[in-house]
Amino acid sequence: MDDGRSRVVIEGVSPEIDGGRFPIKRTVGERVVVEADAYTDGHDAISLVLLYRHDGEETWSETPMTPLVNDRWRGEFQVYELGRVCYTLVGWVDRFKTWTRDLRKRLDAGQDVQVDLLIGVQIIEESATRAPEIDARPMLAVASALRDNEQGAAERVFSPELTWLMDRYAVRHFEIRYDRELRVTVDPAIARFSTWYELFPRSASPEFGRHGTFRDVVAQLPEIAAMGFDVLYLPPIHPIGRSFRKGPNNTTTAEPGDPGSPWAIGAEEGGHKDTLPELGTLDDFSSLVSSAREHGLELAMDIAFQAAPDHPYVKEHRTWFRERPDGTIQYAENPPKKYQDIYPFDFESDDWRAMWDELKDVFIFWCQRGVRVFRVDNPHTKAFPFWEWCIAEVKSEYPDAIFLSEAFTRPKVMYRLAKVGFTQSYTYFTWRNTSSELREYLTELTQTEVAEYFRPNFWPNTPDILPEYLQFGGRPAFLTRLILAATLTANYGIYGSVYEALEATPLAPGREEYWESEKYEIRHWPLEPRQRMREVITIVNRIRRDNPALQSNESLTFHNVDNDQIIAYSKTTDDGANLILTVVNLDPHHVQSGWVELPLDAFGIEPSQSFQVHDLLGGGRYMWNGTHNYVEIDPHAMPGQIFQIRRHMKREHDFDYFM
Repeated sequence: MDDGRSRVVIEGVSPEIDGGRFPIKRTVGERVVVEADAYTDGHDAISLVLLYRHDGEETWSETPMTPLVNDRWRGEFQVYELGRVCYTLVGWVDRFKTWTRDLRKRLDAGQDVQVDLLIGVQIIEESATRAPEIDARPMLAVASALRDNEQGAAERVFSPELTWLMDRYAVRHFEIRYDRELRVTVDPAIARFSTWYELFPRSASPEFGRHGTFRDVVAQLPEIAAMGFDVLYLPPIHPIGRSFRKGPNNTTTAEPGDPGSPWAIGAEEGGHKDTLPELGTLDDFSSLVSSAREHGLELAMDIAFQAAPDHPYVKEHRTWFRERPDGTIQYAENPPKKYQDIYPFDFESDDWRAMWDELKDVFIFWCQRGVRVFRVDNPHTKAFPFWEWCIAEVKSEYPDAIFLSEAFTRPKVMYRLAKVGFTQSYTYFTWRNTSSELREYLTELTQTEVAEYFRPNFWPNTPDILPEYLQFGGRPAFLTRLILAATLTANYGIYGSVYEALEATPLAPGREEYWESEKYEIRHWPLEPRQRMREVITIVNRIRRDNPALQSNESLTFHNVDNDQIIAYSKTTDDGANLILTVVNLDPHHVQSGWVELPLDAFGIEPSQSFQVHDLLGGGRYMWNGTHNYVEIDPHAMPGQIFQIRRHMKREHDFDYFM
């Protein structure tokens, strides 16, 4: 039983995900801001401290928490190492704070405080026993002056020096510790801010009709890096099954020479730990990883836990798959869609433990070859307990590993995957097109508890998804979605060559799949027609890199516009030094205009001051005044403006400058 004399209550702690069941997420160098309700009975003052330590440390560090209002407290600490950090809270009735508070009231009322001073002597001397001699000496000097009732002694107890010493060496009588140790997963900075480029290596050949190779991808690295990307994502690079191989446009019959879908993994040449021979050897792949890193690029691999009928797993571990009554193995389905070229793993297999171990070893195998970033295909069709165990196991050995969840499914399922360990997540951004849709969705992602564990990664398109907005909006639509993805969130990506080429032909009217999809055939993408889009992409990515405000999500704030076809929002750094305002025309067909309302107080701008806005995308510079300013955006010129706001300041010598 707890000591009944422990009178402080600690509750309402945040961030705390599902009662501490799951960790929150941060990257190296970020703050963890913790709040809690803490109080006690009666009128005694209390103190509250925030404790934290890395998994590898035995002792706790602590920082005091500050009272806000209504018994709410706040404290913070920074995380500096990859891995896991624990945090909790400790509170106690603070006798010194209570005594000094009441003493001040008695002194101001002119009351006799002789006995009260002796009470203070006891409190100070008890704390002094906890201090080293250098700190105990000034504490005992104050206690002695109080005991002797020296002139001015009472005022000395309010000195900053004594207050600091008494906080540091407080005797925490009957302290109460919060009943949970909460956790933080600390990832590398690329988990918070990253820019992805997706490329099919088999389409990387500069020669029409030739199967691309890893070496062809190496040749493209300088161009991809020059555009400002830092993650190069490759769809599966493994041997592709021949049985039930899909033909162009997902036809069920493949002709000789049809390459099949890279997601139909496994053939006589090997499985998840092998490379497609046409792409190159494992050594060629390792060279690609090294070359990418030399260009400032991390290579992201696609991990799809499914097997083609020809995969060695099917022969060697048949119990890992679900068998139907006729003795055949159940292929993947999403009725009415059928994927005869893919067998899903059975996560209810009696041999589940061996299967888990092997699938974990797939990640370890590629980590050993230098890969640290993984895009995981359809994780929502695999068991949550597996992911929680597998990701923790991999990160215990490779704490810098990154896992992107490709799960376009129900919100609670997407959030659960993030809770169990996925570093980043695909989102519904692809289908959020109106101002109200974007505002509502981004508010949920950035301003609620979701932001503590779910890191969004915005993709305007994927090999699986050609959204309707892109099908009918032309180049303005592609630019609009690029600007939105790149500025609304700190992590975004594009399905590279297809996006640059403005590919927008659907498989059929009303379908969101590509005609002649690269998933089923090798495509050739000449550079020249894509160059114009590349120039804009390069500028957008440079803006992201040059402006720290765009490298996190927590400051995202939407601003009112009197035209629903225009959306406006800002981001800023903690110190306010970098302030970015983005204004986008969501109508890809027509010029739209309106008045943007800005919170000048929050921006640190006096209402009477003018301020400069510099359009980093278009190059224009404008002087704005007041809370309402006019914008007019022609989507056929450029559908958005990314403004750096420079506040008008005055120096002592009467000349102006902008900050």
